[in-house]
Amino acid sequence: MAQFSLLISLLSFTIPQFFISGVISSGTFTLLNKCDKTVWPGILSNAGISQLSTTGFALRSGESKTINAPSNWGGRIFARTYCSQNESTGLFSCVTGDCGSGKLECDGNNAAPPATLAEFTLDGSGGLDFYDVSLVDGYNLPMLVVPQGGTGGNCTTTGCVVDLNGECPSELSVTDSEGDGVVACKSACEAFGDSKYCCSGPNATPDTCSPSSYSEIFKKACPHAYSYAYDDKTSTFTCAGADYLITFCPSPSTSQKSSSDSQTPVKPSSPDIDSTMVYEGAELDSSGASSLSYVFRSHSIAGAVATASAIWLLMTHHF
Repeated sequence: MAQFSLLISLLSFTIPQFFISGVISSGTFTLLNKCDKTVWPGILSNAGISQLSTTGFALRSGESKTINAPSNWGGRIFARTYCSQNESTGLFSCVTGDCGSGKLECDGNNAAPPATLAEFTLDGSGGLDFYDVSLVDGYNLPMLVVPQGGTGGNCTTTGCVVDLNGECPSELSVTDSEGDGVVACKSACEAFGDSKYCCSGPNATPDTCSPSSYSEIFKKACPHAYSYAYDDKTSTFTCAGADYLITFCPSPSTSQKSSSDSQTPVKPSSPDIDSTMVYEGAELDSSGASSLSYVFRSHSIAGAVATASAIWLLMTHHF
């Protein structure tokens, strides 16, 4: 009878810990602004996933903000630039990355291209996080993603630290009316709408859509960022149980010519590609993830279950 009481006491402790640590555990995204001006980050969850506690805010130069996300979250993070609020209408808008909500929060709206994107699928296939930095929708500022405290996968730093605006072809350039020069660089798809650049229509498969001379400009400057839709093998990275530091303008704003050697080195090996990971970041599905890898993602859960199992075996031996 004493053993039975012990089991009840143990389970009353371990079961809450199981649910707290495993089912509703979360990771964090820390957004750091090293640009010399304020940026306005935006966050969009993938289809079918709830939006995070904030979907848009101001981040002054030198400031950082940490956001919690559920362990199975997926979506994209971006930075809006040159934002202001209209004095007469009260509407909020940005020159680059505007999400069209008319206010600081994006409220489930995507960034208007061109915009540099950080894309995530947490706890995806095999219990791994899949992440990338994408220039498929164009580029507006440098961005770096650094996994912290993760295990498994390759947990590689990735991103684009080069100022591509200084080297953007004129036909892709975006300028503003305030004399700030080139503030963003369009993708060829956005600029021309041709299926060979958009990987659509007759060019909608990896076999029929190849890198273009324009995407190769992005790829040469930022070899570990997505440059076109099927750029998976050199651009998608994996980790498990990590938190992520996302830095806007991680190095001084210099041109491609002077910064081409400053790209953060990464491990040469490419991860296995999660078949659900596509650059749009809008319809990702983590249904292929192992239920066991999800449950035991936290070491504390595994320890609690192991302890409960040991006590159960002890009881059955005595009874």
